[in-house]
Amino acid sequence: MIPTRPTDPAAHERLYRTLRSQIMLGELPPGKALTLRGIARDHHLSMTPAREAVRRLVAEGALTSSGSGRVSTPALSDERIEELAALRALIEPELASRALPRAHFALIDRLATMNGRIADAVERHDAVGYIRCNLDFHRMLYLRAQAPAMLAMLETIWLQLGPTMRALYGRVRRNEPPRHHRMILAALRAGDEPALRLAVRADVTHGLRHLTSS
Repeated sequence: MIPTRPTDPAAHERLYRTLRSQIMLGELPPGKALTLRGIARDHHLSMTPAREAVRRLVAEGALTSSGSGRVSTPALSDERIEELAALRALIEPELASRALPRAHFALIDRLATMNGRIADAVERHDAVGYIRCNLDFHRMLYLRAQAPAMLAMLETIWLQLGPTMRALYGRVRRNEPPRHHRMILAALRAGDEPALRLAVRADVTHGLRHLTSS
């Protein structure tokens, strides 16, 4: 096997996407300390792609960096959680509203199927699977909004919240998928834009409320 070259851009991109996914899905806990050397070693790469991947993730707010070169996943204060929740409550209803005219029945059926996968993850007590399917449910709808800049902004918020959402899952016992998803599906089927906005806003704020109440 040919070793990865230090300047291989494909290696940097793969590592960036791997770490980004791990952070967004909560596979790394809040405040998890990392080093460039450790990242490079764990992924069998040189320091250069590790440094570039970390630089991009720090710029996105997915990692925080100290002057000593150590990086860590975000450990969010209550104030920061409330700020990010407020941003979600502004952006996500708007994306859902823009998606509604293009939310054909086949899309709604796919969303219902994804909601079933969320229920399966709940039954298995699979935290990462739950977070993955929940984000896929929302992303699948918001892609129909055809608002890439707004969706990109939202994904940076999801990135910052990922480790904390995993911690929330461990504290809040779930035995069913989010009830607001059923309200979202009903509003989509009815073509009811005000009800859709309300359902999405309730879905976004309900879970995050638990993060500042413990």
